[in-house]
Amino acid sequence: MSEIVERPEGAFATLRRGLRMMPEFRRGLPATFALALVATAGRVVVPIAVQQVIDRGLASGDPDLGLIAQLVLVCAAVVVITAVAVYRMNVRLFRTTETALAGLRIRAFRHVHDLSVLHQQGQRRGSLVSRVTSDVDQLSVFMQWGGVLGLISVGQLVVATVVMSFYSWQLTLLVLACFVPLGIAVRWFAKRLAAAYGVVRERVGDVLAAVAESVVGAPTVRAYGVRARTAERIDGAIDRHYRAQVDAQKTTAAVFVSGEFVAAFANAAVVVVGVLLGLAGEISAGTLVAFLFLVTLFVAPVQTASEVLNEAQNAVAGFRRVLDVIDTEPDVRDPALGDPDGVHALPYGPLGVRFDRVSFRYSPAAPKALDDVSLTVEPRRRVAIVGETGSGKTTFAKLVTRLMDPVEGRVLLGSDAGGWVPLHEVAFDSLRTRVVMVPQDGFLFDATVADNVRYGRPGMTDAQVAVAFEELGLGTWLEGLPEGVATHVGQRGESLSAGERQLVAVARAYVADPDLLVLDEATSAVDPATERRLTHALDRLTDGRTTLTIAHRLSTAERADEILVVDAGRVVQRGSHDELVDADGPYARLHASWRRSSTGQPESVA
Repeated sequence: MSEIVERPEGAFATLRRGLRMMPEFRRGLPATFALALVATAGRVVVPIAVQQVIDRGLASGDPDLGLIAQLVLVCAAVVVITAVAVYRMNVRLFRTTETALAGLRIRAFRHVHDLSVLHQQGQRRGSLVSRVTSDVDQLSVFMQWGGVLGLISVGQLVVATVVMSFYSWQLTLLVLACFVPLGIAVRWFAKRLAAAYGVVRERVGDVLAAVAESVVGAPTVRAYGVRARTAERIDGAIDRHYRAQVDAQKTTAAVFVSGEFVAAFANAAVVVVGVLLGLAGEISAGTLVAFLFLVTLFVAPVQTASEVLNEAQNAVAGFRRVLDVIDTEPDVRDPALGDPDGVHALPYGPLGVRFDRVSFRYSPAAPKALDDVSLTVEPRRRVAIVGETGSGKTTFAKLVTRLMDPVEGRVLLGSDAGGWVPLHEVAFDSLRTRVVMVPQDGFLFDATVADNVRYGRPGMTDAQVAVAFEELGLGTWLEGLPEGVATHVGQRGESLSAGERQLVAVARAYVADPDLLVLDEATSAVDPATERRLTHALDRLTDGRTTLTIAHRLSTAERADEILVVDAGRVVQRGSHDELVDADGPYARLHASWRRSSTGQPESVA
């Protein structure tokens, strides 16, 4: 099973890796940075104007009002240009950022679906959701807020340094020397913040997982009266998130205090050394005043660096988690995405199934769920797979539909007449149109009945969906719904009963018109009336199709053409119901047990 591996890399390595995946952002960055330089260049006009007014407009004792007026007009024009540049920079940055992050979110979401069912079951769903949602959102906040501050700050530092050097190289070196220790310390702070915010993003995933689990499991929580225990779990997750945030903020506060201290020291040093240079006749009073303005421009980005660094490390931690998902190699790969020459089409017509020495285990340390299974199911046969809980029945279904791949051997589809094709050589698009699985829970999306059925065959009209229900013998049931096929089923189909959700799931499989149908017993948890409807609909659905049914009820096994009895990952018996029930073996014992436990309703087997 593939696993999401957290990479212990630095912030810049993460950013480089991420930017390779966001070409939209890279393309828009040069123009945005150019606008940032224009926006920050306007800020040095005021110090220059102040210097000119003091040294040329006021120094002689006779103010040059014409010069002062010209400088004021120039400053006003530059301020307008700066405002336009800032506006355009923000618009470009927001548009570019959202475009790039939308692409990143889509890639991450689709990659989660590319991971195998086994992998998804091994991850906390709240954690996976947080990587695609809140982690990307955190990155969006930083790139739009911190990105603006960062671009302006970098531009401001560059422009201020150039102008300061023009006025006094001695004072410029003094300012830079004051900030060298802070620059060294920031690298240490950045490592601390990266680790702290890595924990913060993990805690966010834990909170989402705990909340999502409690919401989905609300009926169970109420039924067993465990609200206090559930609240305790959520409170614990929130408290761990709070403590992680506080730890991160302590480091952020240290960065902020360090920046404030160095900024104050630099200003004091410039005043002292600047006065001494002025007394020595090396700089004018206007130059010193202008230089103090420029130092303020230089220091301002440093003073906001703690906030930017704080958001940056938070964002990078989230960015790293998103990229780690995208970098995770799927363990069940679509061959169409690799070598096109390695893709083979399934033969036309009914499909059979062949297991060639297939073994599977759910983890390297786990025992084999299937152990060296070899068998062939001929096309158009209805086969029931029975056995005790944990015997390996469901593993059959997941391997045939390629939700997982065997660790040994091959699964093949086809027939003796048309040839057999290894499942791992069939493109997913082709496989999903020819092979359909109806899971036991009958999952429905938050839409109408018709919309859910249309997942089986996009483009169907409501009238065609209604006809499909009629053909399955479910027309009367459909008419009993408040709005027929336009009835909304609610989230996860919760507006319908479990049996009604299965009716919709069967209709969805019917319109898909597969050649091979895999059923995880659809009638195992429904009332007698719904079971009769389902049984009739399933008979119509399976007619003329190869069908593998994970049988949980006696009636299902009795109606099958053939029965596979699985025990400890091996097929220990095979034959028709009549053959097996009279033979001495596991099926006869299971059958006898089912009969004894029956009280007028078919008993669940496992």
